[in-house]
Amino acid sequence: MDYGFEAAGFEARALLEMDHACCETLRANRKWPVLERDVFQTATETILETAELRLGEADLLIGGPPCQPFSKAGYWANGDSRRLDDPRANTLNAFMRIVEQTLPGAFVLENVTGLAYSGKDEGLQLLLEMVGSLNQRAGTKYRPFFKIMRAAEHGVPQLRERFILVAHREGREFQFPQPSYALPGENNLFLESARTTWDALGDLAAEPDDEDDLRMKGKWADLLPSIPEGQNYLYHTERGEGRPLFGWRRRYWTFLLKLAKHLPSWTLQAQPGPAVGPFHWNNRRLSARELCRLQTFPDDVNLSGNLAAKQRQAGNAVPSLLAEVIGRAILEQWHGQKHSKLPTLLPTYKGPAPPPELTHNTPRKYWHLAHKETAHPGTGKGYRASQMVS
Repeated sequence: MDYGFEAAGFEARALLEMDHACCETLRANRKWPVLERDVFQTATETILETAELRLGEADLLIGGPPCQPFSKAGYWANGDSRRLDDPRANTLNAFMRIVEQTLPGAFVLENVTGLAYSGKDEGLQLLLEMVGSLNQRAGTKYRPFFKIMRAAEHGVPQLRERFILVAHREGREFQFPQPSYALPGENNLFLESARTTWDALGDLAAEPDDEDDLRMKGKWADLLPSIPEGQNYLYHTERGEGRPLFGWRRRYWTFLLKLAKHLPSWTLQAQPGPAVGPFHWNNRRLSARELCRLQTFPDDVNLSGNLAAKQRQAGNAVPSLLAEVIGRAILEQWHGQKHSKLPTLLPTYKGPAPPPELTHNTPRKYWHLAHKETAHPGTGKGYRASQMVS
């Protein structure tokens, strides 16, 4: 988000981050004041002193308090998780504490889409209540506007959705930017097609030093070349065109998932397992530079740490272009700044994507798996559910 708001025209005065590799990346790429601290252990006065600002002087406060209890992955793993009872949800309170103790001209909060799921929106309701209480105590008029934004609709070459909440201290209305690009499968004569992985990665090749680290490893490494671009393990099910090695919908969507040149990328993962994609169409993991491109980080940004740390940083991040689009809208609507050019971080259209790579035959060592798994029987009836029956 910092790189995106920088591209929009904002000046970063203080950054708070507890992940060491993230802090090293920020320090190595920008001369921004970085506080490497836990938000729960950091006094707001320290943030203001670092920024050399007083109460009410900041034009904007942005943040993405991590909220694993509200993520879709959390629901998959735990069913109806505790959400607000989970101590990890306290980051929402911490963010709003900083809002109240800095009183910025406006604030932007980014989060997982699960925060606003219908019927499971306790986190969103808590936020709205906290904003209302803040207004009563401080005499402010913060008026929240929120939306689930689809990054690919704004030029990001990745199918990623984020919850975005924007509020101005004087209660000014905010209009979220309208989509500029049509998603795959959507027929819209007035919009360009979404940017693709080819637009993002077409001019890149894996660096020689990366080749060993980027090799897919593990039990399924030799199976990946048999899966076509843009498909996943479902290709090798009874409903697919390959061998029926797996049961339909028995695995996560990202299992053996491969990018397609002519489509946006699927959402990048922060901590993928050995067989969790998306993988490059050349049957390998994505390099750090490729991860940055798909997240629309500026090209002068280099991630610090080992490959796992780089993957975690990229997978946890907000696409910088999405943040730039939001920042530009804030400057236009609340500060009267007009932008005549396209966003700085928008990937350049590279023309039609080349044909898909050829697939390999399924190695014989996997043939014995054929017809061993049945299709998933439906919600609440999978293997794990049957094991829970008493």
